[in-house]
Amino acid sequence: MSRPYDSADFEQLQRDADECLLTYGTAFHPEIITSTDGIYMETQSGHRMMDFTSGQMSCLIGHGNPEIVQTINDHAQHLDHLFSGMISPPVIKLAKRLTGVAPAGLDKAFFLSTGGEVNEAAIRLAKFFTGKFEIVGLASSWHGMTGGSLGAQYHAGRSGYGPNMIGNLALPTPNSYRSIFRHPDGSHDWTTELNYGFDLLDKQSCGSLAALIVEPILSSGGMLELPPGYMKALKKHCEARGMLLIVDEAQTALGRAGDMFAFTHHPEDEGVVPDIVTLSKTLGNGIPLSAILTSNRIAQHAKENDFLFYTTHINDPLPAAVGDKVLEIVIRDDLCARSKRLGVKLQAGLRRLQSRYGCVGDVRGRGLMGGLEIVSDRKTKVGAPEVGSAISDKMVKMGLWAQLATMASFGGVFRIAPPITVTEEQLDLALAIMEEAFRTTPGTMPLYIEEKVPVRSETIVEARL
Repeated sequence: MSRPYDSADFEQLQRDADECLLTYGTAFHPEIITSTDGIYMETQSGHRMMDFTSGQMSCLIGHGNPEIVQTINDHAQHLDHLFSGMISPPVIKLAKRLTGVAPAGLDKAFFLSTGGEVNEAAIRLAKFFTGKFEIVGLASSWHGMTGGSLGAQYHAGRSGYGPNMIGNLALPTPNSYRSIFRHPDGSHDWTTELNYGFDLLDKQSCGSLAALIVEPILSSGGMLELPPGYMKALKKHCEARGMLLIVDEAQTALGRAGDMFAFTHHPEDEGVVPDIVTLSKTLGNGIPLSAILTSNRIAQHAKENDFLFYTTHINDPLPAAVGDKVLEIVIRDDLCARSKRLGVKLQAGLRRLQSRYGCVGDVRGRGLMGGLEIVSDRKTKVGAPEVGSAISDKMVKMGLWAQLATMASFGGVFRIAPPITVTEEQLDLALAIMEEAFRTTPGTMPLYIEEKVPVRSETIVEARL
């Protein structure tokens, strides 16, 4: 079966791209991507790569999943888009299924298109409910590119565009690898760090603290996992100040990190339910779809007082049908447990690399969401982005796309997030490719004496094909 671009003039397409496409913060991949299938992507030259970022961390259950394709086809033909004041069966079914798997207290939902858009809605709802306007975020956060979500984001994108949204304040990121807050034994003292951060917030606030927004694992910030007990401490601080707690699960929800919702993972955080939870990316499996979940209490206030967040594509039936099918598959196939199990294998593979190469400063993540930080010296923890780039280029040549974050502000951290339908064999192959890339790239600082003939690049390519 021929693919849509089999006979395309790629030299002309590249010229057209150079002429017509506006850049937006990242260099384009050197080859045009012409097809995707399951866990694979293929370029114009026929080069096939395992996609270990799930697109933009979104294709949770793989590219071209047959059930998703059928759902899109059915709804594109019969129920695609409606007036924003109308509701349809897919929207109702997704809301019912989503609130059914969420912890009690997350009772109502509506659906938008992107993570930035739904975080904008969450921040607006928090301001509306509390009657206050100050929003707090973590210093390595990424929440989107719209006004309110960008205002609460500190990782990148704040300078050079004029004033940001007023009333935004930051807490220190609990980075256990790099934080200066330490116990006498050298371990991370995140409690003191957090209390110190809130003390500074109280001094800076004008008395109008509305909400705190956090990611359970800060992906763009370097795959930084919030410590056990951190979410409970955040909730306590918020309640003491009359603030709402918003949790952004764009990349972490629906099994990506091994749990349906990542904020529920740690026993130390048991019983913590955010006031608002946002989802995007994973929910649509690559189709633009996001969701906001909140309590009956907040929903009732919004209804009685005419909360407004009215957009063209709110509660659209086609993407909602896709989201409902994604969630159905995740539940039916027990993919959360699968992600947790394979995540153990992924972490073990990454830690083996750390034991063998001095350039691996830290290994992070949970479930099928891993991070690998590349440094030039483990003592000083100085980054080595040029080494990371060289390793990344080698992996790409060998057929593995495991992204070294493309913006300089992301630092030298590999973000690894394959579809959670990845097989054990595919995971083994990816780890073997990574090992070979580290072995053959200058500057990785091997910590071992090679005693046997390594797996050859040709063998890995043959196995992949």
